[in-house]
Amino acid sequence: MPVGKLKIYIGMSAGVGKTYRMLQEAHELLRKNVNVKVGYVETHNRKETHALIAGLPLIPRRQVFYKGKQLDELDVQAILLLHPEVVVVDELAHTNIPGSKNEKRWQDVIDILDAGIDVITAVNIQHIESINEDVKQITGVEVKERVPDKLLQLADEVVNIDLTAQELITRLQEGKIYDHNNVQQALTNFFQPEKILQLRELALKEVAGQVERKVDYTVTKNKAWQHEIFLACISSRHETAQRIIRKTGRLASYYNADWFVLYVQTPSEELDKIPLAAQRHLINNLKLATELGAEVLQVKSKSIANEIINVAIDKKITTICIGKPHLNLFQVILKTNLFNQLLKTLSEKDIDIIILS
Repeated sequence: MPVGKLKIYIGMSAGVGKTYRMLQEAHELLRKNVNVKVGYVETHNRKETHALIAGLPLIPRRQVFYKGKQLDELDVQAILLLHPEVVVVDELAHTNIPGSKNEKRWQDVIDILDAGIDVITAVNIQHIESINEDVKQITGVEVKERVPDKLLQLADEVVNIDLTAQELITRLQEGKIYDHNNVQQALTNFFQPEKILQLRELALKEVAGQVERKVDYTVTKNKAWQHEIFLACISSRHETAQRIIRKTGRLASYYNADWFVLYVQTPSEELDKIPLAAQRHLINNLKLATELGAEVLQVKSKSIANEIINVAIDKKITTICIGKPHLNLFQVILKTNLFNQLLKTLSEKDIDIIILS
């Protein structure tokens, strides 16, 4: 059975009109006699958006009791049973109620695609995993619900819903995004022109990058060329490892490339020698790498350099990404024969090495 097609609407923030555009598209498909259904939309009580639901076939939500409250979730089983040609699924970054088949809604979307159903969905730029740190620097807020970049790579189409900062602020002031009581707080916090401009730039760059990658891949896929394959090398140092994983994931996403994450457990990093917190962080970082689309490799060895060389040759790696050495780089090169051997081997094999800050 062919896999369904995925279309993702991206916006720089809430209120740009992603859900509105999805519902408009559903009406257009309905007029063309396409079997389209709305699996889940969140109108946030916006009048214009809510009005567009009228006349569209809705799949009832799955009702779940959790901590004494009745909550609504996407009913994946009902969608698979009804098997429409196209289904609209909003709030891609949503975390499902504990006990659901999948932890995240994006995983539900993959199940629906695997059943041969096309999906139209939407997400804000701040929910994309690999630019989470950029968003945190811009807004001062760490977004907890995130979507792996591989979803964007899976997409057949990524569309940016764009507004100028002033248009977005005007919509907010007119009460078209949040209730009037919350407008002033939003203007003070998130909806500041400089923040919106930076998020807008991120959204535009992301979608432009996706289009560029698709063009490159389509044009060159039938030619004999060396496709990039990245290797991220990490240790149990939490923040450094997380940064290396995210930056390498970003590079792999840009080049539409396969990538690996290598963790070499040296004798000094055996489980009984590193703190429990470091072990938990390591597990979380390896999980993050998997969610971003990497294949994780864990090896026990006394020599990190030897393992990097072995993996680089075995996996036909073109670019290795490492963090800044804790010692002065030149001291390491001068004093460590194995590091010298690593650089010599990489040079002979035409493998690039990137030192990430």
